[in-house]
Amino acid sequence: MTLPVIETIGAALPFDEMGEPENCRAQYQLIQRWMAEMPPELLGLKRREAELLFRRIGITFAVYSEGGDPERLIPFDIIPRVLDAAEWELVSRGLRQRVRALNEFLRDVYHGRQILRAGLIPPELVLHNAGFRPEMQDFEPAQGVYTHVAGIDLVRLGPRDFTVLEDNCRTPSGVSYMLENREAMMRLFPDLFARHRIASVSHYPEDLLETLQSVAPPNCAGEPRVALLTPGAYNSAYYEHSFLADEMGIEIVEGVDLFVDDNIVYMRTTEGPKRVDVIYRRIDDDFIDPLTFRPDSLLGTPGLFNAYRSGNVTLANGIGAGIADDKAIYRHVPAMIRFYLGEEPILHNVRTYSCGDREDLAYVLEHLAELVVKETHGSGGYGMLIGPQATREQLAAFADKLRASPGDYIAQPTLALSTCPTFVESGIAPRHVDLRPFVLVGKEIRVVPGGLTRVALRDGSLVVNSSQGGGTKDTWVLEG
Repeated sequence: MTLPVIETIGAALPFDEMGEPENCRAQYQLIQRWMAEMPPELLGLKRREAELLFRRIGITFAVYSEGGDPERLIPFDIIPRVLDAAEWELVSRGLRQRVRALNEFLRDVYHGRQILRAGLIPPELVLHNAGFRPEMQDFEPAQGVYTHVAGIDLVRLGPRDFTVLEDNCRTPSGVSYMLENREAMMRLFPDLFARHRIASVSHYPEDLLETLQSVAPPNCAGEPRVALLTPGAYNSAYYEHSFLADEMGIEIVEGVDLFVDDNIVYMRTTEGPKRVDVIYRRIDDDFIDPLTFRPDSLLGTPGLFNAYRSGNVTLANGIGAGIADDKAIYRHVPAMIRFYLGEEPILHNVRTYSCGDREDLAYVLEHLAELVVKETHGSGGYGMLIGPQATREQLAAFADKLRASPGDYIAQPTLALSTCPTFVESGIAPRHVDLRPFVLVGKEIRVVPGGLTRVALRDGSLVVNSSQGGGTKDTWVLEG
């Protein structure tokens, strides 16, 4: 069965995942009863307890481009989002399929480029893209894996309509919040947990470590040594870096803590240098090696890329994986699935207009008030326009941007994102949500059950990004 690309859903009413009060969906029935039993004052108290818990643990998220507060918390909503086993089985199959195709695409564009030769993707879209790294040409990473940790952003439009908004194949973040959200809910509401059979997410760090070890270089002797490479404590996601390193029981290092000798990577320790076999890097391509990429980078390690190309260390995710999550490439993922796997896509794609295309640009300019426009290389909800919520002046200013640099933007219909019950200042109310599941790729593909649900806390808002005022929820997958 062929699943269509989603064309336009702007006028549709959002799908409420709990259902109507008199017709509550099965997976939410115990949650509905629990909400009815809980006085608003107690819910408010529990929310304050969660804030104190997160602050004590140190779960903060700073947005430094705004002069960020390093003690800023991501708001946590105490009403969980619930998926049943059948829903998750569909999502999980679709994620595995999609990530397989993305890895095949990455291997292809750095080798034979068969998909370009077949005319399915314009060559200039890949070869002139900032995410494409010609230095990776003809290089085969361990196990043939380029993106080892993928975060695939999904929205829901109906009971079985899960749609991919973005693919994050470089350095996806947010998994620490998924894990800490679960821990907080278990502490705050143990009785509610006892009423449900909920798939565990606590094994994610163990799965991540096993995935990273499984892609160690062939010349690795003994158990692979893994390290996490961070830009440092001033990075907005540093909490996550240190959290994951601690949970995996590995060293967290900065560029100066590593050195390369004879194309072998070593870590400086109090016991002397120790060879590193796998580096889970949370540094962008440009900054990872000043000898190959940006010479002014103080974050990376000189010679690291040559060690990688020599097959003496594995970088996860691989250099150049960003070409697979470019928003202009996104529209071609269904074609990748058909081309590389010979299968029909399980998960939907949103109809996407490439403003670099003359006909698409003309359509976007004519329908700007109906569309969401995003920068092809943007993230975090920045540099985007939500047409239905924009003023006349904002629309005119954005139209000028599109005419000046059309290739930097894509546009999509305004989707009716599903809603979930959320505890806000006025009480319990529906709010729009998305979902970022995490997929691990090594010798095998693993999908953590659930993921990070992000919620737009402002009434009517469709922007769920934490940098734009969104919050998070615990995501429950019920076991069958």
